[in-house]
This record gives sequence, structure tokens and C-alpha cells, in this order.
Amino acid sequence: MITITESAQGHFKKLLEQQPEGTNIRVFVINPGTPQAECGVSYCPPDAMEQDDISLPFDGFDALVDEKSAPFLEEALIDYVTDQLGAQLTLKAPNAKMRKVADDAPLKDRLDYIIQSQVNPQLAGHGGFISLMELTDDGIAVIQFGGGCNGCSMVDVTLKDGIEKQLLEAFPGELNGVRDMTEHEHGDHSFY
Repeated sequence: MITITESAQGHFKKLLEQQPEGTNIRVFVINPGTPQAECGVSYCPPDAMEQDDISLPFDGFDALVDEKSAPFLEEALIDYVTDQLGAQLTLKAPNAKMRKVADDAPLKDRLDYIIQSQVNPQLAGHGGFISLMELTDDGIAVIQFGGGCNGCSMVDVTLKDGIEKQLLEAFPGELNGVRDMTEHEHGDHSFY
């Protein structure tokens, strides 16, 4: 479920040595399955353990995950990276905003999952996102741009060279194209 690198495990062990006996870590998601999902790690003293917690054993401590957060932490990675600027603990949870869907799920569900977990995080750096509005019978994904993408002068390039290319590669033989239905309004909100 969660991978914690050796460097991160060492970091947690060092931190936990300074905590009361029996303290572990808790990995959680606030607002799981929504665009506002936030992941976190905190100390979990013995009296804060819940009956339905999932306990993941690591070297010298356990990582506790509440039942509600568990499906959204599939494929999560916690790392402790050191570089010339210092050290930083990172938590990457690609399924936090949307629960991972099965490989045999309907195309619309798999498409929406890729949009939420891969496409929208890329667009977020420009203050934008896309929403899947429809999947036509002839395999065309109809999307709508929002945020900083609405009215952006680069939207056509983003659509054809970025989003459509990425989605066609992810769903060969199933998806035939991507069409934008956004009524673009230029203004201060646009990225370019």
C-alpha cells in the first residue's frame, strides 16, 4: 500500500526516539477522493490508535492508516531527500484525489482517473484543470478547461500536443480523440 524508502524510515526512527514509548506514525488523507485532498503524516501515540486502523510494519515503527484513507493511499511513496539545499520529507499519493479504478472498469471511469491523477496535476502548475464532460459513442472524450486554462492562448497546443496525445497513448484502440467544449473567456484569470 505505502512504500517508505530506507532514508525516510531512518528519519522517522530518529524522530520517534524523541517521542513517548509506543508512538508510531499515522499516514492520512483529508478530503480523500476530492480535488481538495491533502495527504499528511503525523505522530500517533498509543492512545490515538483506532480499532479499524491498518498497521503497516516497518523497521522500528509501524505506519498506521485509517480505513477511510487506505484506498486513497495505494501506491503512495514517502521519501526523505537530501540535497545541497537541505533535507525534505516528501509524500506522493497519486490516488489521493481519486480512488484508483480497476483495469477492467468502464472506459469513462478509467479516463476520468487518468485525468484526475495525471493530467490535472500537470495543469495545476498553471492554475488550470480539465473536467471530463462526456465520452461519445464514437470514442471522443469531451472535456472542459477551467481555472487558468480557460482563455489561455496556449490552450490549443495544450489540448492537441499534451492532453490528447497523453490520453490516446493511455487508451490505444479505445479512445479516438479529445474535443474541447469550453467557451474560452480571456481575462486576468488566464495563464497566458
